[in-house]
Amino acid sequence: MTSRGDDDPAAGHARTLLRAATRYSGGRCLALCLVSVAATGAGLLLPAALGRALDLLLAHAPATGWVLCCAGLVLLLGLLDAVQTVLTGTVDARTTAWLRHRLTGHVLGVGPRAADRFGSGDLVARLVGNAAEAGTTPAARAALVAALAGPVGGVVALGLIDWWLAAVFLAGAPLLALLLRAVSRDTSESASRYQRAQGRIAAALAEAVEGVRTVRAAGTEGRETARVLRPLPDLSRAGHRMWRVQGRAAARAVAVAPLLHLAVVAVAGVLLTRDRLSVGEVLAASRYAVLATGVGVLVGRLAGLARARAAARRLGEVETEPALMYGTRGLPGGPGRLELRGVTARRGGRAVLDGVDLDVPGGTTLAVVGRSGAGKSLLAAIAGRLVDPDAGEVLLDGVPLRELPHDDLRAAVGYAFARPALLGGTVGQAIGLGLPSPSPGLVREAARTALADDFVRRLPDGYDTPVTDAPRSGGESQRLGLARAFAHGGRLLILDDALSSLDTVTERRITDALFGDGPGPTRLLVAHRGATAACADAVAWLDGGRVRAVGRHEELWRLAEYRAVFGDGAGPDGPDADDGGARPDPDIRDGTSGESGVSGTNGPSGADAGDGASGEGRDGMSGRTGADAGDGALT
Repeated sequence: MTSRGDDDPAAGHARTLLRAATRYSGGRCLALCLVSVAATGAGLLLPAALGRALDLLLAHAPATGWVLCCAGLVLLLGLLDAVQTVLTGTVDARTTAWLRHRLTGHVLGVGPRAADRFGSGDLVARLVGNAAEAGTTPAARAALVAALAGPVGGVVALGLIDWWLAAVFLAGAPLLALLLRAVSRDTSESASRYQRAQGRIAAALAEAVEGVRTVRAAGTEGRETARVLRPLPDLSRAGHRMWRVQGRAAARAVAVAPLLHLAVVAVAGVLLTRDRLSVGEVLAASRYAVLATGVGVLVGRLAGLARARAAARRLGEVETEPALMYGTRGLPGGPGRLELRGVTARRGGRAVLDGVDLDVPGGTTLAVVGRSGAGKSLLAAIAGRLVDPDAGEVLLDGVPLRELPHDDLRAAVGYAFARPALLGGTVGQAIGLGLPSPSPGLVREAARTALADDFVRRLPDGYDTPVTDAPRSGGESQRLGLARAFAHGGRLLILDDALSSLDTVTERRITDALFGDGPGPTRLLVAHRGATAACADAVAWLDGGRVRAVGRHEELWRLAEYRAVFGDGAGPDGPDADDGGARPDPDIRDGTSGESGVSGTNGPSGADAGDGASGEGRDGMSGRTGADAGDGALT
């Protein structure tokens, strides 16, 4: 049994969502309700008109008017049925579009947490299939009013003909009520199971499509197909259960409804023999008994509503994940100083980041390094407020990011990712994504900085080439993502492993431009290569979700555990020595030596960074990693 909204947040959100959807199409829903009721009313008048016409014909009295009335009612029923069909389709389409628009906006507002919780495939299933089912609710409710009006009107009409007819019918009505209640309950439960199984299949299919090259390379197409379709038996069982529920309801209706109909007709026949009813009234009573026992229509309506409610609950589950809220405080002028204070973030029940403190002065570059799973990408997402931490806060030029308006925040922070999603119709639009009116000159300049201009110009239509028609390698995609970040501007640039697919020469040329002399934005760089970390003013070393140490790359390199983060070949003695080991090329550094001022603090249990380090190193950089920090690292 479905819980109340107080105990089940998803059900509460679902009801709120459906109420809002009904208000959105309120005018059309009202029109549909009126048309449906009018059609029901015409259907209730028709048996009376037919009965009256029959009585007049049997009495050889003029019956032309009543015959024409019957014909008019039949034509009116046809017209109203056509209007009802059009209105139902319109309301369903509008409501579905509104639900998809609202839920899509909510998912994008929630950010990566939505995909982490539900999975991208399941989200698509909810926003496409479940939204379409839930979108039928307003029209189904309006039609249900008419579906209920038919049986009620039929009982009232029987009472108007003779109260004995209504009494006979009402004696069996409780059986019909119990039948309808059972149909609604059982259908809702089986529909929920069916939709959950659909979601699992969609989630597995999305994973398989995303990793199709890996599947082909491993030769595991058959095994992957079996994995995707593993929930199919559950889907089949839930579907068969829905059919059994409706089949049992139909069988019971076949057993109960004809008995009630026969009882009404038998009583009407007795009343006819006693001259209390005419032949025409017996005909009308028979038709009204059919309307009053219209369980088939009600079963269909209730089953549809049960499926729609189950689908709406799955949409409500998405809405239980809160979207980011924004403030109204303006962002003052500043160099882009970034501060993380006690940032803690949990995923899957564990603290991926635990009490992280960092202070990045404006205009400087901080590289974030660490082993896989240390929380580097999560820290990068939190630094620009793609997600919120579970505890702590992030400030930009002294203002908490939570207090900034959406537009101010997104204008101040630019991002580039390891696998950028190139959205937009053309390559030029993908580079200028998010800008109010990007000029062609700005787009081309950003592409030149990212070394993307040459290969874009070789495309069939250059910057006007549709993104889908632009073949590109992983490195070229990264360069387009970097170009988008460069075009964005702002005072804080966050690069989440955005150089990982570039060759050494291209990476060096881009870092020359990225870390060159002169004023620039503050840069937070998630790095996996020693060459990239060596170009930064300072490095924050994450270990186990905490800041193990903060310092220059060549100073931290004295730590064996730090060297292990990059592998055996990342140092001056390995094959990547030219890419920036302990002594990076001064030409790559482009003047980043000097006072960096970047500092970081561990969480309360992060005092085990080493044994015997100094707290002050060259170039004047400082950091704090707890009482026992050391092992020769600059902290």
